[in-house]
Amino acid sequence: MTEPLFRHAVPTDAARCYEIEISAYEGDEAATLEKIALRIGDYPQGFLVLEVDGGIVGFINSGCAENVVMSDEDFKQLIGHDPDAQNVVIMSVVIDPAFQGQGYSSRLMREFIRRMEGMGKKTIHLMCKEQHVGLYEKFGYRYVRPSDSDHGGMAWHEMVMDLPR
Repeated sequence: MTEPLFRHAVPTDAARCYEIEISAYEGDEAATLEKIALRIGDYPQGFLVLEVDGGIVGFINSGCAENVVMSDEDFKQLIGHDPDAQNVVIMSVVIDPAFQGQGYSSRLMREFIRRMEGMGKKTIHLMCKEQHVGLYEKFGYRYVRPSDSDHGGMAWHEMVMDLPR
């Protein structure tokens, strides 16, 4: 496995991140190019990209809030985002399908968690499909409940991780 490079996204990464987003998510669950560009512009500290051999192969993006409401669709446009808030909300965890199954998603998630700990964040929240609940539990997330969100017409499950303080 090539040694990956982790870095914050910059505006010129938006198009490549969008390509990966639409290749890995189904239909309406994928973020638009505009949302990805907004997330990079408004909160690059929460937008971690993974590069292999000089090219982006995956990313995690997020926002922060004091009061997390996972079904809040406006938050996906960072409405209500507060970079100083203690709770992180992951919006996408994505690896280019050509690079899946090589351990990159695990390394990306571990690096993201490490960085959020370093920023003094308290919790990380995410929504996932049922088949991914066990994967996130292995990272230390705990199951909260089925989500009220019907984002992309899908059934989602809310999970949270408490970070050491």
